[in-house]
Amino acid sequence: MKCPEAGTASRCPWCGDDPLYVAYHDDEWGVPQHEERILFEFLILEGTQAGLSWLTILKKRENYRRAFAGFDVAAVAAFNDADVTRLLADPGIVRNRSKISAAIGNARAFLEVQREFGSFDAYLWGFVDGCPIQNDWRDRLDMPATSPISDALAGDLKRRGFKFAGSTICYALMQAVGLVNDHLAGCFRHAQLCRRP
Repeated sequence: MKCPEAGTASRCPWCGDDPLYVAYHDDEWGVPQHEERILFEFLILEGTQAGLSWLTILKKRENYRRAFAGFDVAAVAAFNDADVTRLLADPGIVRNRSKISAAIGNARAFLEVQREFGSFDAYLWGFVDGCPIQNDWRDRLDMPATSPISDALAGDLKRRGFKFAGSTICYALMQAVGLVNDHLAGCFRHAQLCRRP
């Protein structure tokens, strides 16, 4: 899809006026990411967000980085029962045993994907043939919560043992790390991200 010319400097209304949310919208959301640590971080944070607001997770992000070894996937994969106990006692993160256990299990599955594909980046971006999907939504209500690609990704992740990685979470991951540009057409970031190589 051809990208429209940049219009006014409006932003997607979902970020409101919270400075943390605005910075996330302006600097991170939808920017194509290829670094393994960042992809792992978003995979874990998007899964943790299930049932909560993204702003809640953003406010706990630094605590997550501390608690989860800077999202070093090998370090998280090596977490044991003592680490689960430590994490369940950490007030800076979401203390949900299922989500904590899923994060550790997902780290182990992430390593398996790296072994098979050379990198999680190669695996993930393979679902869009290495090229971000450029959408042209005019209204947030038009934006889907899932897509055929997120369905396929979720199904494959489930087969590989990933948890908290259903289609809605996978679509949010795709939006976050730039597999899809879902900034609204009137948002200044939409055209900027369309121009990225």
